[in-house]
Amino acid sequence: MCICSLTKPIETDIELIILQHSSEVHQPKGTARILSLSLKNSQILVGEDFSDHTQLNEMLNEAGVNTIVLYPSEQSVPLEQMVAKQVSEQTRPTSNSRWRVLLLDGTWKKAYKMWQLSKNLHALPCVALPEDLKGNYRVRKAPSENSLSTVEAGYHVLSLLDPSTNYQPLLAAFEQMVDRQMAHIPKELRDKY
Repeated sequence: MCICSLTKPIETDIELIILQHSSEVHQPKGTARILSLSLKNSQILVGEDFSDHTQLNEMLNEAGVNTIVLYPSEQSVPLEQMVAKQVSEQTRPTSNSRWRVLLLDGTWKKAYKMWQLSKNLHALPCVALPEDLKGNYRVRKAPSENSLSTVEAGYHVLSLLDPSTNYQPLLAAFEQMVDRQMAHIPKELRDKY
């Protein structure tokens, strides 16, 4: 299903780098495409072990960029706590620096493997989203109610880092995509979702 018509361009200074597992590249239910089509300041890098990924490592060595990884590791800090601390300490990125968010795209099992293999990510600040968020990814199985699709996670991290920008079109495109996919599922199966 083509989703190009569902997306709307969103201007943001936050750079979003989606580290996509190779099994997600042609996944028809994948949502990373919504982010990459909507945000000009985003890109998708495909792989499993990004430790020796030349392009990513060049980005990680770039000066003047505040790079964070959205991943619920044991060392993760709640994103809203990090943002609140920076506001209170007035340490928000200066005009010479910007935010870069790394977002892992894959099933929970694949994302975990990507995290374990990609040692270059482990030294970066790791953040987690609020645990009470509910996902609406009805066409794919999730391990828990608060499991989010890639686009939902992207929406929440961008909204917390940059509350002055309206990121709602990301969720609108996602909802339309899910509704269209659900319409193709026979009713007796749809009720199970």
